[in-house]
Amino acid sequence: MAKPKTKRQKRRTARNIFIAVLVVLLLGVGACAALNVVSNTKLMTYAKSFSPISYSNQLKPTRDRDTGCTTFTTDNDFHVLEIADLHIGGGFLSLRKDMKALTCVASMIAAEKPDLVVFTGDIAFPVPHLAGTINNIRPAHALCSMMEKLGVYWCVCFGNHDTEIYSLGNRTKISMIYSDTGLYPHCLFEVGPKEVDGYGNYAINVKNSQGIITQTLYLLDSHAYTGYDIFGIFWKYDNIHQNQVDWYKGQLKKMNAANQQAIANLNLSEAETKKLTQQYGNAKSLLFLHIPLMEYHTLFREYADNGYKDTADVKHIYGTVGEKDEMIGCSEKEDALFETVLAEKSTTGVFCAHDHYNNFSFEYKGVRLSYCGAVDYLAYRDIAVNGSQRGCTSIVSHADGTFDSQYENYYQPKFESSINEKVTMQKLNPNMEN
Repeated sequence: MAKPKTKRQKRRTARNIFIAVLVVLLLGVGACAALNVVSNTKLMTYAKSFSPISYSNQLKPTRDRDTGCTTFTTDNDFHVLEIADLHIGGGFLSLRKDMKALTCVASMIAAEKPDLVVFTGDIAFPVPHLAGTINNIRPAHALCSMMEKLGVYWCVCFGNHDTEIYSLGNRTKISMIYSDTGLYPHCLFEVGPKEVDGYGNYAINVKNSQGIITQTLYLLDSHAYTGYDIFGIFWKYDNIHQNQVDWYKGQLKKMNAANQQAIANLNLSEAETKKLTQQYGNAKSLLFLHIPLMEYHTLFREYADNGYKDTADVKHIYGTVGEKDEMIGCSEKEDALFETVLAEKSTTGVFCAHDHYNNFSFEYKGVRLSYCGAVDYLAYRDIAVNGSQRGCTSIVSHADGTFDSQYENYYQPKFESSINEKVTMQKLNPNMEN
């Protein structure tokens, strides 16, 4: 009959088990670290392997002294391509999907040849069990490196996943990467005023040869989560803060003053001055952010409750709501941004991302509210093999301040890199046409 273990033997056994578990954990962490070093090298090599995009006459921005904004000058249409929700994991588990995401982005840009690419958030998605890392710095550098190789001007606003609370880099760190003009001169990101909440509240102007602003692109940080939901588990999203709305109003006044001065400097007749003032005195603008405004939910519920038909305030332009239960992932908090948009009568379009299966555009109370669609191969379950939602939004700003936009699905012949992908072109919403 075996003797019962003494207390000393039990302690020794427990200690040995603890040491064995610790060794296994350390070996696992070491193996993951080694695999991530290898995968990051492969990802960066791939990001730098793309060829420059050939433009017949590429517009180059300058810094405007009157407004302090990065400014493009053209008398023709200005082409903006909105791309969102790349969800680059940046780890060894997500490498293949990360490369697909970069390929998708590069292919759409190469085919569209835009004057400017606007990334509306969630570049990174370093979720450990899906990516194998918490490093959100790698995805930022991968995108920057690829865009620099393409030689295309671009800008970005933050999404909720770009700087998760557990990620290695906070918004300050990632902002330093995007604003590093020494390494990435084609990135037009700006940190924005210190007294305004968030990172990446800034404006980019399009002017004509007369010095008149024909379109201002405002980028806003829609932040991440709010209240107790610091990890975003309960989908409690933040929204635009009041000092951001105040900043936006101040910028509108500045652009209007700049236009009125530019018109006065032309020394035209009274009739010609009046005509230009009526057209451009209130400078037109577009807004870009990641998390949708509450009005996205309001307009769609009004549309759906009316049998998926237009109402007096809601006009369906294109696209659909493909999220489960027709979800609009907006904040539950009230903000004054849309009310300010209506009151100031400058912004005619708002473009967001965030909900990967939504790609609609509606006119609501005279303002276009649009979703981008998504690139994502990683974040949503089975999204890598679904194709109807993957794409971009093509926006054409005209010289008279008006604009047109259209969702472009990735699986078209003009986006050649998509040919070899096997995906299901699913019906996003049975109540609406895709």
